[in-house]
Amino acid sequence: MAKKQKLKSNEQLNPADVAYQNGRTQVWSHPIFSHLEHLIIRLRQKDYGMARDGLVVAEKCGVIHCNAFIRAEPGEWARSIAHSYLHYGMGHFKEKPHPKVWNAACDYVAEKFLTDLKFGTSLTGKPLPPGVSDEEKMYERILGLPETERNEYFNLGTAGAGVSDMVFLDEYIQYSWRSKLIADAEKAFAAGLTDAVRNAVDVASGTRISIFESGEASNDNKNTLAKRIRNWFISSYPLLGAIAAGFKIIEDPLICHRMQISVAAISPSLCEIYLNPAAGLKEKELRFVMAHEFLHAALRHDARQEWRDAYLWNVACDFVINSWLTEMGVGERPADVLYDEQFKNESAESVYDRIVTDMRIYRKLETLRGYGLGDIIEGDLNGKADSGLDAFYRRALSQGLEYHREQGRGYLPEGLIEEIRALSHPPIPWDVELAKWFDEFFSPLEKTRSYARPSRRQASSPDIPRPNWSIPKHLMDGRTYGVVLDTSGSMDRGLLATALGAIASFSVSRDVPAVRVVFCDADAYDQGYMEPEEIAGRVKVRGRGGTVLQPGIDLLLKTEDFPENAPILIIIDGYCENRLLFEGREHAFLIPAGSNLPFVPKGKVFRFK
Repeated sequence: MAKKQKLKSNEQLNPADVAYQNGRTQVWSHPIFSHLEHLIIRLRQKDYGMARDGLVVAEKCGVIHCNAFIRAEPGEWARSIAHSYLHYGMGHFKEKPHPKVWNAACDYVAEKFLTDLKFGTSLTGKPLPPGVSDEEKMYERILGLPETERNEYFNLGTAGAGVSDMVFLDEYIQYSWRSKLIADAEKAFAAGLTDAVRNAVDVASGTRISIFESGEASNDNKNTLAKRIRNWFISSYPLLGAIAAGFKIIEDPLICHRMQISVAAISPSLCEIYLNPAAGLKEKELRFVMAHEFLHAALRHDARQEWRDAYLWNVACDFVINSWLTEMGVGERPADVLYDEQFKNESAESVYDRIVTDMRIYRKLETLRGYGLGDIIEGDLNGKADSGLDAFYRRALSQGLEYHREQGRGYLPEGLIEEIRALSHPPIPWDVELAKWFDEFFSPLEKTRSYARPSRRQASSPDIPRPNWSIPKHLMDGRTYGVVLDTSGSMDRGLLATALGAIASFSVSRDVPAVRVVFCDADAYDQGYMEPEEIAGRVKVRGRGGTVLQPGIDLLLKTEDFPENAPILIIIDGYCENRLLFEGREHAFLIPAGSNLPFVPKGKVFRFK
């Protein structure tokens, strides 16, 4: 049965789709075109104004349209897609008095380049007519030819016979991110040519098998700009020197393409930093980007993500790091990195709490890796933090901080110093944090001896009175707190049991005689004051409908026998209204680890496991 299913799945593969994907693979695996791959948007759709046999049309805004209703060989797809890429890399999108002739001249230069490169399969199958490798000169030459002799130059494009394959639409140029990408295409093409020449030299010297090989081993001995910057961190910037020394730099465009890295990314678990040479960063910009990635790893942003959304947490960390690096003057901040003055002097956790309330905007932002992708690449740790890595990063960063300050190497923001020192101490468990919150409201009571209640040992000595320890009754007045417990259907029974057990244990240890308990789903169910021992026993939970917590909170706020200074503890699984009103009352939230509130809480939040 399994064999038949496998054969059926293979039969469902569309040969046209397979040929198209194979052609694309030939393009991005070539060092010349791999630098252009992340700049161009490819859409595979209807003919889009092409001739019947047309394959590709390129728009000025950086979008190429591939004809989904035509079958072609992989070599023909590779040739046509690379041809379109060359229009961007060679700067062909220029306004001319005779646009059709200019398109023909550009097509000739692109085809001559691909023919000399022996890349792909020619769409015409015929040798090129005579010409030159300069667009301007070729443009003048075609203009000087009679009309009857121009036709052989008008059929060299990828949109079909007689149809221009360059479309001068400005629909998306109004967006700055598109205009910048297109402006970088010529730089990316130049970088691709440089890589191709370098690979060819390596092949001739025997250090590389082919120009398509990633060549990591041969790159290890090259003194690239990124490696010189790493040496600068090691010798002149002690804060990040030890971190930089422990990372392997990977600058292979093919690897970056496979991992969808447009500028840079880092893997703290693998101790690898990825830098895409196609990004075309200047020296100071690259220094800023490398410091950005090193701080991601050193501050353990991958391990501190915990219950948070991975991409939004990455964005929040980017805002904080870029603000610090700008203050410190480490290199020069690239124009398109995430930076906002409103997040200055805030921690990554507080920035996350702010941006999570407007995910529609912040999910559209671009990290150094690209749109919708975080530049913190998680390793295969199965969700567990590596204790050895934790120790390494903590030690390297704390020692680097001391050396940096002793040697007077430059200004460091106070927020960064506080975060480095905080990382030197293990995180506090949730129950300890909750215990500290209880201590703020319920200070220890001093017991006194009283003869009003005899000691338990009184029976052993009837003639000798023995007082018992007791707490004065007036000290117990008002010693209570409110609990709003989410009993909706989404609240797991195990979570309910854990929450009730926490209420009971902390109440007993803090000498709280009674707790005002309110069960709440779509309505509030007042249970009145309950003794901790009663809560720890069998409690009949009411509700299990929808989640609306505000009625339960209002019940406590308006109840006359509930003290005005008593705090409120809300136990919830994270699913509730977008906002809760407490009228200035002290409060805190107890929610499961991995859950999140749909609003920025003003009270403390404890996450139990």
